[in-house]
Amino acid sequence: MKMFFFLCVLIVGIHSNSYCYEPNHQGIRNQNQRGQENRNMLQKTIGKSVCRFACCFYKEISSRENSGNVFFSPLSISTALAMLTLGARSDTLTQILRVLSFDPREISENEIHEGYRQLMQMVNRKNEGLQLNMGNVLFVLDRLRPQDKFLSNLRNFYEGEAYPMNFKRADQAQIKINEYVAARTSGKIKDLINNLDPLTEILLISYIYFNAEWEKPFDPKYTKKSKFFVDGTKTVEVPMMFGTGLFKHGYDEQLSSTVVQMDYKGGASAFFVLPDPGKMRKLEKRLSCERISRWRTLVSKSSANLYLPKFTLYGTYNLKDILYKMGIVDVFTDKADLSGITGQPQHRISQAIHKAVVKVDETGTEAAAATGMEIVPMAVPPEIAFNRPFLGIITLEENILFMGKIVNPLQKD
Repeated sequence: MKMFFFLCVLIVGIHSNSYCYEPNHQGIRNQNQRGQENRNMLQKTIGKSVCRFACCFYKEISSRENSGNVFFSPLSISTALAMLTLGARSDTLTQILRVLSFDPREISENEIHEGYRQLMQMVNRKNEGLQLNMGNVLFVLDRLRPQDKFLSNLRNFYEGEAYPMNFKRADQAQIKINEYVAARTSGKIKDLINNLDPLTEILLISYIYFNAEWEKPFDPKYTKKSKFFVDGTKTVEVPMMFGTGLFKHGYDEQLSSTVVQMDYKGGASAFFVLPDPGKMRKLEKRLSCERISRWRTLVSKSSANLYLPKFTLYGTYNLKDILYKMGIVDVFTDKADLSGITGQPQHRISQAIHKAVVKVDETGTEAAAATGMEIVPMAVPPEIAFNRPFLGIITLEENILFMGKIVNPLQKD
């Protein structure tokens, strides 16, 4: 009965090098004692920074030649980076905060961590019809002992866990880590780590798993093979789902794009954005948080014939190069200062990998048969056919969980 599952995992491997700096840790109690209004404000502030990070990260990926399909979780990546700031010092800390769109003059480090804590609580709460799990884990070389303060903050702010690991026996460590991730992602990612470096000292993993049902499901009996225009010359045959009735949709004049909002049980929503032929670059160049926010008021419920392809995407990214170009430089070099993790110098990130999976299909026939009848105008409804490259964004309470571009629904990686 599942329609949509998303899975993202970020791996950060830390090797040895660095300096020392104590960030401001004052005000935790005062922060926790502030009213509900301020707590909501913090969560919204983090949500906005995740959105800005998402747009910048997307533009960096899509600007590359032959980028093809794109799929990632800005929330998963930014959470892992925010976790790193618990142990980052000096320029390493400054660079990470800047790329995460935080200004230290406007928000303290404790407020950032508290905001992420609230956001994770919201993401992990129980919702009927919506399975959403997000978590973080730290695997540490068994002869190292992370600082108690770091472990405490990891646990309190990010619900993070820390496990000792003998990386020298890389094969055994790899099996244990992969089993851990598979168990927490419902088996969707079974072989996350390959060729684990025996010199690894710290491995940070951030994962998010999403599985939900459409509020308005597609009936599988109407799914037919249809052409999808990958570009001006290439077409592929894809299973195209079909739905008719009332849908939330509208047209964004500034982006020359049709926007369709589809809701899930449990409060999440997906925005599928179809640029006019030849307008994908325009859409990507002007994509912004303000524009994404306006889509909620742009769309309205009216009748339409909707065609949406079934697809499964696998996104795998070496974050080192991408984040380096975005401005996180020192953490990957001998200038890295992550001494707040173990209290010792000589630490830098050697590996940063993000993996994501998305599957879009109909719900089961039972769910489709259970939907009620809709009264629609007698006029012929407009046709919205996602039969060429389009964007997909999934949100929960206006927080961006996932972002992607579907260029070829048949391309698996």
